[in-house]
Amino acid sequence: MEYGYARISTREQNEERQLIALREFGLNDGQIILDKQSGKDFDRRGYRRLLRKLKDGDTLVIKSIDRLGRNYEEILEQWRVITKKKGAAIVVLDMPLLDTRRGKDLMGTFLADIVLQVLSFVAQNERENIRKRQAEGIAAAKANGMKFGRPVIKAPDNFPNIVQRWESGIIRAREAAELCGMCESTFYHRLREYRASLGDSH
Repeated sequence: MEYGYARISTREQNEERQLIALREFGLNDGQIILDKQSGKDFDRRGYRRLLRKLKDGDTLVIKSIDRLGRNYEEILEQWRVITKKKGAAIVVLDMPLLDTRRGKDLMGTFLADIVLQVLSFVAQNERENIRKRQAEGIAAAKANGMKFGRPVIKAPDNFPNIVQRWESGIIRAREAAELCGMCESTFYHRLREYRASLGDSH
C-alpha cells in the first residue's frame, strides 16, 4: 500500500502544492494524510495515524523532507522507525536520492544516509533561524518602546477614597474594583501596592 503525507503549519494555509505533487505520483485523496500542525515534533494526530497504518512493504511518499519534520534528531529517528522497524519504503519527491525503494546496495544506502542527514540538519537549522529572527524582532520592538503582554491597569487618582469606602464597609470589593475599572484580583494587587507605599502591612 502507498500512502502520502502532507503537513502545513498553522501559520500556513495552502497545502495544495503538496497535494498536487502526491496526486501526480499516483495517490488518491484517500491515501493522503494531512496534518495542519507545526513540525517541531512528531506528536501530531495525522502522523500517529500514519504510523499505525504503515506495515512491511508499504511506501510513504512526501514532497520534501521538511514536511516530515524540522527536528534533526527526530527526523533521523522517525526515518529509522519507518524503514527499519516498520519495513516501509520512503520516497521524497523533491530529492530523488531519498527513495529507499531503489539503491538497496551499500552505495545507495550510503548516499541516502548522507543526503538525509544533510537535509535534516538544514531543516532544523532553518527552524532555529526562524526562532532567532523572532527573538531579534521582539527585542528590537521592545527597544523601540513596544509593549508585550496585557496592558497594566493603574489605580485611578481617587483610589485612596475608594479604598477608604471599601474599608469602612460602604462598598464591597467588587464595587470598589468596578469603580477602579479593574477586576477584583487586580484591585487587591493595587491595594497591596498602595498599602506598601504607605508603609502599611495590613
